[in-house]
Amino acid sequence: MRSSARRGRTPVLAIATAFALAATLMACSRALKQTVATPGAPPSIASLWEEPRDLATRNLFHGPGGDALMPGDARFEFVARDITGHSPGFDVKDAKGVEWSVKLGPEAQSEVATSRILWAMGFHQPPTYYLATWTMTGTESGTQTAGRFRPELPDHKVIGDWSWYENPFVGTREFGGLIVANLLLTNWDWKTSNNKIYRFKSSTSPPQRYVVRDLGASLGKTKPSRLLWILPIPVRGFGQGSRNDIDDFESQGFITRADEGRVEFDFHSIYGSVVDHVHPSSVRWAAEWLDRLSDAQWDDAFRAAGYSPDVRARFIKKIKSKIAEGRAVS
Repeated sequence: MRSSARRGRTPVLAIATAFALAATLMACSRALKQTVATPGAPPSIASLWEEPRDLATRNLFHGPGGDALMPGDARFEFVARDITGHSPGFDVKDAKGVEWSVKLGPEAQSEVATSRILWAMGFHQPPTYYLATWTMTGTESGTQTAGRFRPELPDHKVIGDWSWYENPFVGTREFGGLIVANLLLTNWDWKTSNNKIYRFKSSTSPPQRYVVRDLGASLGKTKPSRLLWILPIPVRGFGQGSRNDIDDFESQGFITRADEGRVEFDFHSIYGSVVDHVHPSSVRWAAEWLDRLSDAQWDDAFRAAGYSPDVRARFIKKIKSKIAEGRAVS
């Protein structure tokens, strides 16, 4: 009976292995494609990136929302518990009636800092703020741990998701630069559900903006694992790497090879086929924009996320060494 049971499981195991192998091969060979999210003319590159003409004076402490949107009161009313994603969170409302999405845990810091840096380069980002402590009232109440706060604003709304594999900007220098910036900051969670398309109700131009929004899986280290390929897609992200870990971030490399029009990166991920399409010109482009930030701006980006001075200095030193690598690519 024991032997018969083993024989009965063998075909099932073989079939499962075959399907896993087929999925792996499909993922590895997947090509990037240009697509248009909505009918009509393709969006301009401004929907993804706008030249930061004020780069030298951009306030990386307050970020894209400025000080006007920064929470002035650390008391919020409970609306709902957010059970999606890796980190726990809440939906809350402030005294002015503004609703906020709150993310707790280590991702709160890394998301705010990474968002500031992408915005500094000219990539669209929603307002985000970091509160070290805050109080919640209502159904669930009490003093809460540090969190990332993102407001729900009436003049724009999310109308859909977009994929790293299929989007209107594939093949452009700017899209390549976005990939490079995420590699440099070791953001490894590239699920389609993390990328949002915003539509603005006002006359703001461009009316649609493509945003890499959930950036918490950054500032750590990627971890190679063959097991990722046989796991269901929704749970693959849990084994790809660390987040908000200065020791890991310092140990992660950046560029491993650059020659003959090709760049290879120290990046272990199920999204490797996206990275394979990066051209050297995009590496230099991204590095040159980042190199224009002042020491004070770098410090502000990490100070906004609540990092201590010594940890800020370590992150910035490592990032600058990666920028130097990027600028040296020919």
